[in-house]
Parts: sequence; C-alpha cells; structure tokens
Amino acid sequence: MEPIRREDSDDLFEAVVSQESVMRWLATGRADSRSAAEAMCDEHVAHWTRHGYGDFAVRDAATHAFLGRVGLRNRARYGVDLGFALHPRAQGRGVAGEAGRACLDLAFRRLSLPAVFGFVLPGNTASIAVLRRLGAQADGAVQSSGLHCLRYRFDLAATAAAEHVVDNGCADLQLVHAPGPGSPDDHAALRDGRSDPFGVNGLGLVWADKQHTLTAVSEGRPVASAGWLLRDMAFDGLPRRAVGLGGLLVHPAHRGKGIARTLISVAVEHARAAGAETMMLLCHPDLIPLCTQLGWSRLSVPVAVRQPDGPRTSPLTTMIYDLAGLPHPTISVDLRGLPF
Repeated sequence: MEPIRREDSDDLFEAVVSQESVMRWLATGRADSRSAAEAMCDEHVAHWTRHGYGDFAVRDAATHAFLGRVGLRNRARYGVDLGFALHPRAQGRGVAGEAGRACLDLAFRRLSLPAVFGFVLPGNTASIAVLRRLGAQADGAVQSSGLHCLRYRFDLAATAAAEHVVDNGCADLQLVHAPGPGSPDDHAALRDGRSDPFGVNGLGLVWADKQHTLTAVSEGRPVASAGWLLRDMAFDGLPRRAVGLGGLLVHPAHRGKGIARTLISVAVEHARAAGAETMMLLCHPDLIPLCTQLGWSRLSVPVAVRQPDGPRTSPLTTMIYDLAGLPHPTISVDLRGLPF
C-alpha cells in the first residue's frame, strides 16, 4: 500500500474506472474514460497534500499487480470515510479487509482520529459484510453526493486494529491525543528557545487553558502540537456549541512537511465527535492561507473575548469551520470566555 500518485491513473482506469461492476457502487457512478481516472488521481494527490492521509494504491505483494484503491477520505460534512474499490479479480480474497485493517490502524493508532465512517449504497452486501467484519456498527443513513447511503461507524474501542504498517510517506510520525493543556516540557521543546512563537505577547491577552491536546511525535520527540476547548459561545446573540482551536505550533526543524495540516484536520474530527457545531481559530496571519486550503473561512464580524479587566474585541483574524450546516454570523461573536 502506497499513496496514490498521478502515475497510477492508467492502473486505476483498468482496475476500477473501466469496471462497471465496481463503479456502480461508487458515489461517482459510471465514468469510463482515462481522463476521469486522471482527475481521480489528481484529487487523491490533493487530498494527501491537504490532510496528510488519503487513498492508497493497493498492489499484490508477489506480482505488484494493481488491485485497486483503499483509503481514508475526509468528507467535510460527515467526517473521515474508509472506502475501497477493487478490481473484480481482487474481490473475495480478503484484500479489502486486510487493507481496511491497515487503514484503521493508521486512523486510530497513528492519527488518533476519534471515529471513522463507512458510507455504502443499499444493496451493496459485499461492502457491508467487509465493514461489519472490520468492526463497524450501523449508524443510520445520510445523503452523500446526492445519494441515499447507509452509514457505518468505527470506534477505537470496538475495532480490533491489526498490526499492519503502511507506507504513508511519513511513517514515523504519530499523533497523540490527551486531555488537558499538554506537557510543559513538550511546549518548551517546541518553542525551541523562542519567547513569542505565536506572535501574541504584545497583545496583552490572557489565554484559556486547552481542554485537549494533540501532539505530533517523531522519533520519540514532540515536533508539533495543537490544543482545543469546547464551549457554548454566542453567534449573533444565539447560543452555539463551538470548539476553539489554538496553540498550533510546529518545531522549526519540522516545518514544511504538512504536519500542521494533519493536526488541524484531525482536530476537526475530534470537534465533530464532541458534538461541536462550529470550530473557531484566532489566527496568526501566516496560518490564513493554510486554513483556507482546509476549508476554513475568514470571519469579518467583531469577536468579543473575556479578560480579567472586562471584555475586549479580539485583535486577531478569526477563522471559522462549519460542522453542522449552520450560517456564519453576520453581526458579532462572543466567545463567552478567555480566548484560545
């Protein structure tokens, strides 16, 4: 299993896109052109770049024949989806189950995702059987890509993740989720002697402690972290359950590797699992392009924050990520607490 590349488009066409018996069960439906396969590969590559995980090209270990694609897809509305599409010759051999277990291992043990979902069209009994064998539980139905889909859910406690290792291009990196604001020693190591890594010391703000921390570890050492808290906030005067994301910090020696993207992507899924309707980030200007690429939007209304001497308007750019299809505020936001 290796991340899908653009060069895999011919193999993807032959194994998946040209196979009507495979494509009929996918949300994309019938697509029988090589250009469609190229577009799919481009989407897979872009997904890896944005999130740090995605779909794998699955090949026979002995012959290196391309068998199909299996992987994790981040769906902005629904969460992370385990999906698979295999050539008919690879079906019935346990390939989907073996590759699926490797993806669940990646999701839960490497990325610390809180949940993974499976979306399947009614009548696709073979895929439903695979999801159930992997430990998924029925979780209702949703409209996905305009189609009525059954939803299945994987949780770490109910999933027997096998000891598989996949080459995800950053095999040593592991994300660790823990309650609380994180280790002071880890924070000191990530600051690497910098007194103001977030560029906020001159703002004179008092900050809230995070309720959860996600730490990226490489070779046994922290290389990046982010924290968040769950709170009832006020959007245009109405209450909204929201997660405030903050404290995003990457050690200088590990920047440019996409670690921040993966931290933000996984933090979004923790917010979704916690029942948040919206996520917010009081953003350093350098992070605005990154957050925009990940689907966040810039908020233009004033944001009130609490301080020991009274309320203030936040001087930082606020980015927002919708989790529940709710409208963005048009008048004001009150964080109802210290900034994060």
